[in-house]
Amino acid sequence: MSDAIYRKLATVLDTLPNGFPAAESGVEIKLLKKIFPPEDAELFCDLRLSFETVEAIAERTGRPLAGLKWHLIRMARSGQIFTVKLGRDRYFKMLPWVFGIYELQCATMDREFAELHAEYEPIYGRQFFTQMPQLMQTLPVEGEIPEQETALPYEKLSTLIEQSQSFLLNDCVCKKEQALLNHPCDRPLQVCLTIAPLPGIFDNSPQGKVISRTEAYELLKMTEEAGLVHLTSNVRNGAFYICNCCKCCCGVLSAINKLGIPAAQAVNSHYFARIDPEKCSGCGLCVDERCQVAAIEAEGDTYRIVEERCIGCGLCATTCPSQAVGLIHKDRSAVATPPLTEEAWFAERGRNRGVDFSAFK
Repeated sequence: MSDAIYRKLATVLDTLPNGFPAAESGVEIKLLKKIFPPEDAELFCDLRLSFETVEAIAERTGRPLAGLKWHLIRMARSGQIFTVKLGRDRYFKMLPWVFGIYELQCATMDREFAELHAEYEPIYGRQFFTQMPQLMQTLPVEGEIPEQETALPYEKLSTLIEQSQSFLLNDCVCKKEQALLNHPCDRPLQVCLTIAPLPGIFDNSPQGKVISRTEAYELLKMTEEAGLVHLTSNVRNGAFYICNCCKCCCGVLSAINKLGIPAAQAVNSHYFARIDPEKCSGCGLCVDERCQVAAIEAEGDTYRIVEERCIGCGLCATTCPSQAVGLIHKDRSAVATPPLTEEAWFAERGRNRGVDFSAFK
């Protein structure tokens, strides 16, 4: 099988703001071959990052309308593209590698895919985490936000939940990959939440479990108890997922822990934790079980927060037996305001990467 179409697809993905760098080994081409038959790779390259109807795609690309809808639906079911049905109309769009195609391989991922991705992840990560804005932002445990602090709407979990009307619970793709690589995580697997502002959006989803708003709140409480970090899109409006992440599996946290990427470069955070040495009993619970980014270190008989590594999740504060840990909002002048929408995020990241993706808007 010729690699030409896969190299074209790889080039398209690398032209998108998120990127898809080439590896000397060509492992990225092997990954694409696992996901895309040649005819799907060709069609993907004709799509855009914005939603279009099948009729609009046919008119714009010159492709025959007959059979195109079912081809696109099959691609969506394979996690290659995204589709949504609103009323009688169905819309389609291409996806970047992350957050997008990779995550949608969760249901079909096998050991071979996991091994290929594990080889590619450091290559992708070193490119991805060198540019701003960050892909994700931390949502702190809301109960740990100081009462005197007025959190902005996009800094609060409850804002996302209350603005949403549809909730879909999925397995964590990162945890599944690590399990396939014989590194199973001891924390809950089904913890990834997709959200949407309209009712019934996920009713016919081929994967995942539709849950209620009440169950979404229960999920988030359970993940906090399990020591998982809440992460979501680094935007002010239109976030469509809430990930609940651990240090051993999450690609974003691994960028900090394994690739040595500075925390502020890997994830946008609005808070940092601080330990009161007068109250700290030196039990070590925060450093041993709660912190997911090694941001706590011993200082004599107590502990201190390494602020430049802290991502402000608040997990250390939730179980401190002496209530010595609290969250502090960063100086707002030192915090990067998230782009307004995903489209604005694409535009800013594209400028910073120096890529012209206008053909795919």
